[in-house]
Amino acid sequence: MSLMSHVLQRQQKLPEPQTRRLRVERNLRVPMRDGVDLLADRWAPRDGGDGLPTALIRSPYGRSGLFGTIMARPLAERGYQVLIQSARGSFGSGGVMDPLRQEREDGLDTLDWVVKEPWFGEALVLFGASYMGMVQWAVADSLPPQVKAMIPVVTESALTREFLRADGRSLELPLEWGAMVAAQERPLALLRMNAQNKKTARALRRTLPLSGFDVAAVGSRSQYVQDVLAHDADDPHWDRLDHTHRVAGTSVPVSSVAGWYDVFLPGQLRDFRILQDAGRTARLTVGPWTHTEPVAATSEALGFGLAYARGEEPAERAPVRLFVMGQDEWRDFESWPPAGYEPQRFHLQADGGLAADLPTESAPDEYRYDPADPTPAAGGISISSGGRVENDALEARPDVLTYTTDLLEEDVEVVGEVSAEVWFRSSLAHADVFVRLCDVDSDGRSFNVCDGLVSLTGADDLAPAAVTLWPTAHRFERGHRIRVQVSSGAFPRFARNTGTGEPLASATTLRPADQAVHHDPDHPSAVILPVRSAR
Repeated sequence: MSLMSHVLQRQQKLPEPQTRRLRVERNLRVPMRDGVDLLADRWAPRDGGDGLPTALIRSPYGRSGLFGTIMARPLAERGYQVLIQSARGSFGSGGVMDPLRQEREDGLDTLDWVVKEPWFGEALVLFGASYMGMVQWAVADSLPPQVKAMIPVVTESALTREFLRADGRSLELPLEWGAMVAAQERPLALLRMNAQNKKTARALRRTLPLSGFDVAAVGSRSQYVQDVLAHDADDPHWDRLDHTHRVAGTSVPVSSVAGWYDVFLPGQLRDFRILQDAGRTARLTVGPWTHTEPVAATSEALGFGLAYARGEEPAERAPVRLFVMGQDEWRDFESWPPAGYEPQRFHLQADGGLAADLPTESAPDEYRYDPADPTPAAGGISISSGGRVENDALEARPDVLTYTTDLLEEDVEVVGEVSAEVWFRSSLAHADVFVRLCDVDSDGRSFNVCDGLVSLTGADDLAPAAVTLWPTAHRFERGHRIRVQVSSGAFPRFARNTGTGEPLASATTLRPADQAVHHDPDHPSAVILPVRSAR
């Protein structure tokens, strides 16, 4: 067993392998309706592999090396045969890669081919993370009867539209991803990955206008990057990539694996609620993970997917299993959001206070936001450096306000949807409001729990800014403090607000702004937490 496979098994508490003797059939040709062939590799036990349940993984990132070892080997050693296919236009597959746009047709054609192969048995399970999860939703309402389960991991049914949310336009992830895909098949790409990542990060921070980002990052144009910059979430350009309308029509059990620090969490929770409301068999697991750390994924493919593939029921558990951070324990619930948690307002106070009491008369707090030196992202929702981090350096910046409770006299448990209402005014009409919820431990260290951003027009008029933060499950322990940050950005996770209202792709002028946050009886700024005090 490779070192990577051993680490994966230990992290996920996988069952022992049934065999380590595998065979891999390379470059199987899968015909598409337009005459293009997509290539796939089949992993199976050397003895007795034919007829086993098949796990289908459709990927734009290749089929061999480390990728096959991480995704295919653990399943093929434990009861599956695995078909891992290169998406159109990638790693030997024919056609031109147009990210996310061909996945319904190609997915349906692949399913039709698989179930007719002589080595296929009676059952198929769809599995994969991120892009490899989205392709499952692309076909979810038209599955053949041989498909018995889906396991979408850190993904959602309207993938690209999550980047383009009206309440906070993502920048880092879609542009980094577009640059990565554009460069991933160049000679020695794997060996050059670290250098390429550094070049991409520099381009992200230095390039204006952003329309030149892809050339600065990889030396060529990426149509996907240009589309992300040019089209907002409501643009019909993205309709073909939005499969939300297919979720309720899913005919098989679905086990969704998500992360509290994953960019796709809000959409994944939406998809799960649609399944529950439609009466589908569905369960949800959310851990303290970023986009690249969903270590429960393979165990769900084995415990959930393989059971259904064999005509069995998986081990009984509640529909929703959440890792409650702070308490650092797994807890079971019947639904999302769970019952028993009521919204409680914690109001911003004078002198950096935070309390359930209404604020008293006080002057607004002010800070200056300069897009030439944008407030940086620190941890949180990021591929490369996300998750839970200390926020001391961020909170020391003059463009970040903090509001903190007194020491908590009892535990405060927060599980569900988090939001904020910040009475805000800017010297410019165009401005952003970023809000972050933090846990300050007994040593005074501040760690981020969840956050969110809203972009405003008409920000030069005093009004409440409604900010949707990422959902969470977190227990603030007795003796800790709850803290709220307010600023005007988290760059490069979110695009910097230039202050001009110019289009994202072509903006070059950067205008500093003077911002004011009000907290008085007529303007009661607050963070709204779904709270149940632990007894």
